[in-house]
Amino acid sequence: MNKKSLPGAPVPGLPWADRPWTKHYSPGVPADLKLPNGSLVDLMDSSVRRFGSKTALEFFGATTSYRELGTLISRAAAGLKKLGVKAGDRVALVLPNCPQHVIAFHAALRLGAVVVEHNPLYTDRELRHQFEDHGAAVAIVWDKAVDRVLQLPADVGLRSIVSVGLIPAMPLAKRLALRLPLPAARKARAALAAGKPAPRAHTGGAPRRVLPWHDLLDAGELKKRHPRPAPEDLAVLQYTSGTTGAPKGAMLTHANLQANAAQGRAWVPGLKDGRETVYAVLPMFHAYGLTLCMTFALSIGARLVLFPKFDVDLVLKAYRKSPATFLPAVPPIYDRIAAAAARRGISLKGIRFSISGAMNLPAATVETWEKATGGYLIEGYGLTETSPISIGNPFGPSRKPGTVGVPFPLTDIRVVDPQNVRIDRAPGEAGELLIRGPQVFAGYWNRPQETEEALLEGGWFRTGDIVSVDKDYFVTIRDRIKELIITGGFNVSPTEVEDVLAEYPGVADVSVVGLPRPGGGEDVVAAVVPAPGGTLDTGALLDFARGQLAAYKVPRRVAVLDVLPRSLIGKVLRREIRDMLAAGR
Repeated sequence: MNKKSLPGAPVPGLPWADRPWTKHYSPGVPADLKLPNGSLVDLMDSSVRRFGSKTALEFFGATTSYRELGTLISRAAAGLKKLGVKAGDRVALVLPNCPQHVIAFHAALRLGAVVVEHNPLYTDRELRHQFEDHGAAVAIVWDKAVDRVLQLPADVGLRSIVSVGLIPAMPLAKRLALRLPLPAARKARAALAAGKPAPRAHTGGAPRRVLPWHDLLDAGELKKRHPRPAPEDLAVLQYTSGTTGAPKGAMLTHANLQANAAQGRAWVPGLKDGRETVYAVLPMFHAYGLTLCMTFALSIGARLVLFPKFDVDLVLKAYRKSPATFLPAVPPIYDRIAAAAARRGISLKGIRFSISGAMNLPAATVETWEKATGGYLIEGYGLTETSPISIGNPFGPSRKPGTVGVPFPLTDIRVVDPQNVRIDRAPGEAGELLIRGPQVFAGYWNRPQETEEALLEGGWFRTGDIVSVDKDYFVTIRDRIKELIITGGFNVSPTEVEDVLAEYPGVADVSVVGLPRPGGGEDVVAAVVPAPGGTLDTGALLDFARGQLAAYKVPRRVAVLDVLPRSLIGKVLRREIRDMLAAGR
């Protein structure tokens, strides 16, 4: 049974049934919101029509207009169709931020296919789990990651790989500079591209065809009358660790992502369509970067400046040519940009709007950034399952630093007893946050039981976060029921890291926790019990982990213990371990 229903009027009888927080919205932000009809295909088509000659994408100085972007999307869609992609199929993207990422994303959607985003730095093991789960037959892959994807076993069903190079998307002068026989050029080239061309066939895994990106674009344009996806159709599978265990695919529909882009647009009434410049320093394979850059920015006709990774030098160099006006990021990025700009005497005035997420936003960061830019830096809250943003501080004097703000338009919240979600907490009392809105996901891919546990009657999503709501209805995050670790803006499942460390010879028991770091976010820390009579080389253990996990998941340190604290039923007490390690015991 589908328990999800889109909200109309608030539900009578709840503590905040009339959405009283709307009185704190910035002037011009609607208390209600008429959502656009159609799919993300219609969103993109509208932007191509409205902003045709304006710059859509900028990459190392090379630009693509909205009209050119529309043509490239159509050609890539025709190429995917030639590879056999049809409505409902999954198309895996294993790409950093680059023009081809944007084109491939919207091309797959144009066919009614489902995009599956992957971190291109994932190890073979991490990619295998996700490919086994979603079963994509076609993958569009950064050339530096092609060898890893080729090693996936035959049972994942992958047939074709499209290899994408970043250097061909750069301007000619940059491409020529990278070919110079200089150490700096060689180092930059090695960071951006594979050392050799991608093979045309498999190199050790299952038999697969590999073709370069430009071949995908040689099939002409997709016919205008090709069937289009419906709003309720699945658009994206975004993998999240959820509450526990291995990552699972959150199913986001066209309506979910279209709604969140519209909510984001409404939240910032000072934006000017067709005249903004948005910096994509957040990876678009992450839910935060996906919505703020891939859908929201393009829906308002912004110039989207793409960075394959965050590099403060690249950001400040781009700023000289195309100053940002809207910058979504995480606190460490704001700190580094502000500090580097101050050292170099670069003015950041003109960045009017900045929104921070994924970790707590320190007051010192806000003060420094707003002094440097003259604009606002506010904190928001979201999860992959809410596309992702659901709560935000207003862009204006009504904001409350230290809180994550108030619910977005068309978004309802409840604060309930975590042990009995039928019991609502009164304002001021702590409880589990439930969210309901048009941005709430459709469930977890192939996981009906976990979907049933997460989505309650009436479309309420259990966030697993403990919050309190003050007298003005601003939400403060107090704790997490889930034991997810948030580091550098990314989610890390303790169980996934524990499974890897437990494979190392000489490890008898292991628990992984997150410890707060001074600047916000958490460090991944492992507590390990050696096998009886043995010793443990923690450096070798971490080297082993680096070969199995993405860098941000590798523990920052290892504590060797005699025994792990456990409950009467044998469950490891992660909270007790976390408290013990935080106290230095």
